[in-house]
Formats: sequence, C-alpha cells, structure tokens
Amino acid sequence: MTRVLLLPLLAVALAVTATPAHADQDAVQFGNDINVSAGNPIHDAVCFFCSVHVDGEANGDIVVFFGNVQVAGEAHHDVVSFFGNVTAGDNATIGGSMVTFFGSVRLGENVSVGKDMVAFAGALHAPASVSVHGNRVEVPCIVFSLPPLMLLVVILAIVFAYRSHRRQQLMYMYPPPPHP
Repeated sequence: MTRVLLLPLLAVALAVTATPAHADQDAVQFGNDINVSAGNPIHDAVCFFCSVHVDGEANGDIVVFFGNVQVAGEAHHDVVSFFGNVTAGDNATIGGSMVTFFGSVRLGENVSVGKDMVAFAGALHAPASVSVHGNRVEVPCIVFSLPPLMLLVVILAIVFAYRSHRRQQLMYMYPPPPHP
C-alpha cells in the first residue's frame, strides 16, 4: 500500500517545490488573458486556454492554444494560434509569419505581414490592401472533411449491402409460412 502512495506523493512534492521559469518581459498564462498596452511592451507571449490582446508592441513571438489573438499594434515576430482566431486591426503590423490552425483569420485595412500567412483549416478574411511579404496559404476545412466523409459513405454502403445479402440468405433458409 505504501508503494502505491509513494509515487503520487513524490509527484505532488515535486510540483509544489518546482520553481517557475521567468524571463524578462515574457508572458506565459494558463487561463488568464494577456493584455499588452501601448506603453508596456513584452517579448514573448504564450497563452493556454486564453487570449492575447496587443495594443502596443510584442517584440517576440505570440503563441496561443485554444484562444484568440488580437493585434491592434505591432507584433515584431511570429503570431501562431491553434484552435483559435487571429484578428489584426487596421494598420497593424506582424513582422514575422502569421499561422493559424483550425481557426479563422480576419485582417483589417493596410495590415502588413512580414513573412508568410497561413490559414490551415480555417477561413481567411483579408481585404486587398493587406500586404504579405511571403507566401499566402489558405487550406480550407473541406480539404480535411471530404476524405473522411467519403470513407464514411463507403463503409455505410458496405454495411447496407452486407445486411441486405444476409437478409436474403435468411429469407431463403427460412421462408415465411403460407397464408391461410
């Protein structure tokens, strides 16, 4: 019994005594939004289950998991969002690449993206005044949903054909009784 309890107690002790990582001007949050005001620049911003709002400057990368990114100021490096939306206001600047997986991208007028812009399995809404200095890639969600949908139709057709064949076999082996 003590061996069973030893491992969880050791894990709790290590979690309690762990020292958090700190870096100058980096923001890492889990469940709390990160707000970057105009006079308070940050370096990197990493957010899990929350959003990042940049009204000022982000000098490093912005990475968000299950949340949104809103850039109204300047993001000097990459902006990446997994399962969330990326919104850039009018005249916003993204110095590196902008990538979103399974989320939409909405860009305002005169937005500048320094490198590549990728919208993977999501919608891309960008006016003609947006300047992208690298590749512009949009992979719609239908690309991923069509093959599994076709596979499902094939499986259903096979199941229907097998059941119909099996029903005919049973009817041949056990014919219905004659009518009185």
